[in-house]
Amino acid sequence: MLNTPKIQVNSSLTIQRKVTEEDTALNYGSGKLEKLFATPKLVALMIEVSVKLIDDKLPEGFITVGKMAEVVHEKPTILGQTVSIKVEVKRFDGNKILLDMVAFDEVGIIGRGTHERIIVNKKALLERANKRAEKLANKDF
Repeated sequence: MLNTPKIQVNSSLTIQRKVTEEDTALNYGSGKLEKLFATPKLVALMIEVSVKLIDDKLPEGFITVGKMAEVVHEKPTILGQTVSIKVEVKRFDGNKILLDMVAFDEVGIIGRGTHERIIVNKKALLERANKRAEKLANKDF
């Protein structure tokens, strides 16, 4: 990489979102929980905050991709409550970023986890993906 990313250990970002009907478990395949915040939405928000925290600090043409996410959704949050997600850089080795993630609502912590992202050249990644897709061109599954 030409420029060293300006990613600092202990840097963090927090966002807040009000839980809407689109965020409920009902919309993620759990038909019995129409008023509760969905675990897939929790994970998606954690990843979104991670990207916002890191990707703007990268050199032109580089992005991060998720390699691993481990999330525990500990407590329920109901429709209309506000969810806050805090993501903090715990380790950075020049290529890999390990993040701590904590989610809470007005009552307290609802979830936590870790997430690893890798810095990649966007153009090279897309070229590799296209080559993999070409291998499927004449496959009959």
